Formats: sequence, C-alpha cells, structure tokens
Amino acid sequence: MLFNSLDFLIFFPIVTLLYFIIPRKVRYLFLLAASYYFYMCWNPRYALLMLLSTAITYFSGLLISRANRIPDPRARERQKKLWVWLSFGSNLAILCVFKYLTFFLENLTRVLGLAGVAFQAPAIDLLLPVGISFYTFQALGYTMDVYRGDIDAEPNFFRYALFVSFFPQLVAGPIERSGSLLRQLREHQRFDGLQARAGLVRMGWGLFQKMVIADRLAILVGAVYNNPAGQPGSAVALATVIFCFQIYCDFGGYSNIAIGAAQVMGVRLMDNFRQPFLARSIQDFWRRWHISLSTWFRDYLYFPLGGSRKGTGRAIANNMAVFLVSGLWHGAGWHFILWGGLHGLYQGAGRLTLPVRRRIRGALGISEENPVCRLAAWAFTFSLVAFAFLLFRANSMSDAALLIRALFLDFRPEALLGGGLYELGLDRQDFAAAAVSVLVLILSDLLQERRPMGPVLERQPLVLRWTVYLLLIFAVLIFGIYGPGYDAAAFIYFAF
Repeated sequence: MLFNSLDFLIFFPIVTLLYFIIPRKVRYLFLLAASYYFYMCWNPRYALLMLLSTAITYFSGLLISRANRIPDPRARERQKKLWVWLSFGSNLAILCVFKYLTFFLENLTRVLGLAGVAFQAPAIDLLLPVGISFYTFQALGYTMDVYRGDIDAEPNFFRYALFVSFFPQLVAGPIERSGSLLRQLREHQRFDGLQARAGLVRMGWGLFQKMVIADRLAILVGAVYNNPAGQPGSAVALATVIFCFQIYCDFGGYSNIAIGAAQVMGVRLMDNFRQPFLARSIQDFWRRWHISLSTWFRDYLYFPLGGSRKGTGRAIANNMAVFLVSGLWHGAGWHFILWGGLHGLYQGAGRLTLPVRRRIRGALGISEENPVCRLAAWAFTFSLVAFAFLLFRANSMSDAALLIRALFLDFRPEALLGGGLYELGLDRQDFAAAAVSVLVLILSDLLQERRPMGPVLERQPLVLRWTVYLLLIFAVLIFGIYGPGYDAAAFIYFAF
C-alpha cells in the first residue's frame, strides 16, 4: 500500500477515526492490527519475518533486563553480551539471507572462477521484503538501548510489536529510537486539531514532493540512466543533478508523509531531512540527509568503534567503516559500496585538509562566512554529493563506468540544444512544470533554513492559510504524475 495510492487515501482516515473513537486501553492493539494489515498488503508471508525479528529482540530485551539482577559484575556483563550478540546475529543473518545472499554467491562464483575453480551458485529467487532494513535496524537499536541501560525493557509484547511495525514509518523510516517512540506509544494520545492540521499540511507537502517533483523528474533520469550507452556527458550531468532533487523529493516526500500521518495521530517522529542541499561540507550534508540512519550509525557503530577518541587516523578509519557499511545497507551492489566508500573518502580528506584550509583562509584574511567563500563551499559540496549519487543511481558498476566515461570524455553540450533536451522523456510543458516545482522546493528550503515554516503558516490569517492549502491540493491534483497509463511509482527507499 503506497502513500500515493487510493488505497491509502481510504485506509488512513478510517484508521485515524477509529483510533480516536475506540477505548484507550485497546488503541495500541487496534493500531498494531492496522499496521500489520498495512504491511501485509505487499506480501502477507513477509509479516512472519517481521514478527520473528520482533520476537527475537523482545525476548532479548527481557533477558538482558533479567541479567542485570546477576550479582557478579563479570557474569552479568557476560550474560548481557550473550543476548545482545544473539539478537544482532540472528537479525542480521535474516537480513543477509534475504538481501545479500544472491550478491555473495555471485561474487563467490567470480572469485573462484578467477582462481580456476569451477563453481555454479544455486539459483535462489528471494524477493526482498519491503522495509526489512528499516525495521531490523529499529529493533536492533532497541536491543542496544536496553543493554546500555538507556531504557527499561518493554514488558508488553504487543506494544513492543507496535513499536517495530508502526505503519507510518514502517517501510522507509524514519528509524525511530525506542526511548522516543515507545514512550509515546505508552501514552494516551488525545486528538489535537492544530496538530492534526499541521500533520495534514505536511502530508500534502510530501505528496507534492513525490507526485509533482520526484515522479516527473524520474522520467528524465530513467531515460538516461537506464540507457547509458551512447549518452553524451551533458545529458549524464543534467540527469545526475536532476536525480539529486528526485531522490530528495522521493525520500523526503515519504518522510514528510510519514511524519505528518503520525502527527495527525498524536505521535511525533524525528525529522529525517533538514535542507540537505544547502550544506557547505560533506559532514554538514550528513547532518541534514537521512538523519535517522546517519545518527543510528553514529550511535550504534561509530561510537562503539571508538569514534574520534583515539586520534585522527582511527577516526578516519572508523568513519570509512561506517560509510562502507552504510553503502552496503543501501543495496547489494558494488556501486552502493563504492558510493559509501566515496563519502568516507570525502570526510577523511575534509578532516585531513581542515588545518591547511584554515591557515590559508587566515593568511588571506578571508572569513568562513564570507559570501564568496560560502557560495564556493556550497558549490563544491553539491558537486561532490552529485557525483557520488551517480554511483548510487547507476544500475550496475558497468553502467556507472559508461556514465563516468561520458561525463569526462564525451561531454558534448550541443547535444541538449535544438530540442535535444526534450528527447529525454519530458516535453516542454513537463520540463517547465519540473523547473517551476524545483524552484518552489528551493525557495521553501531557503525559507525553512531561516525559520520553520509550519508555525509561521499557522500564525497567518485564515484566508492566507487556506489559499496555501488549496494551492497545494490543486498542485498535486493538476500537476501530479498519475492517471490512466501511469503505474504509481514506489518510493525509492522501499528497495532498501
């Protein structure tokens, strides 16, 4: 069930209405049933995998909590680590089988072939369960939080199951922390008209991002990236820049719909994006992009590895490990791993060159806040991010090689002149609509950078507020990509 589907348009109001009508004592049970129904609309069998992950991490939490009562400190810590390792090992094993087994066997076949060993990997046809990477990480975060003593183990299995499966953020995040979401699920939520209205507006903005911007830009991006052979570098460059906005609006749109839907129901989810393309460094970009995942890796991988406590070299190595794992998390493909590794190199180079850059600016008397310096930092950061996204979007390493070769050795800007631009899937009208909608997005982000627009809008006169609401609705209805002959596009991150 997609957020941009008629099914969800029917499902969400009914669930929300019933949620606030039924007795408070059973609300979480109703919401749990609705969440499992939401997930089972894709494939009922894969709900069993989510239930298995839920059961493993739930009982691990209880066993860790019980181990805390062991008097001997060494025995206590040994028991706690045992249950943590069993929780992580079993959940990651499930994730690896469904997401990475085919990738591993293919590469094993290649390696053995190079060594002269004949090996034919068995044919394995496993469909990737939607959202498995997200709910697995959320459940594992709970295990680690209980182990660290940040939270108490949740005694109610069904409430914990709701924490893992809460439908707004189930399939693509945000990856919530147990200390926040579990606490809210224990509370009795009251209907708040102002919060509900703010949530609906956020959902509307998310639909605008997805249906008006992302799905329209996807047509041009697909025309280039799905046919890389013979593409001029100018088309690759254009499609790559456009893909930056496509994936931002696709995933950011999903996040806004998820956060807005939860807000209507009285639940606050963490922000997942904060104007990422206004970043002026790669480090700043990752403070703004997919925040729930980047902070998850920070808290549960980077810090346990030692963070930056053991010197610059160790910090760079830890950072590289995190980004390589992040790349693999995004997909079973070398181009994803290379994308993550490239971001690790960016951050390592940034850390090593920081003292030199500071000395140069000091010698020249240039402030970091100088407008020219700010613009140059932004342009350089965006260029690095966009180039890395080329690897992310490419369908394979061989496709990525073709695209990079065209970008640097066959640029040919004239290929986009004389109507060539409109041979990439979008006609003049659609291209104009895309350009205007992206400008609206950029303006919105610039305003959001200065102050949150939601509270500002709420303070405006009734007429102005409803003008904005209606413009948003009409934009989605008139300029959204849907209708006969259109297959509603799944959100990009559903594949991860």
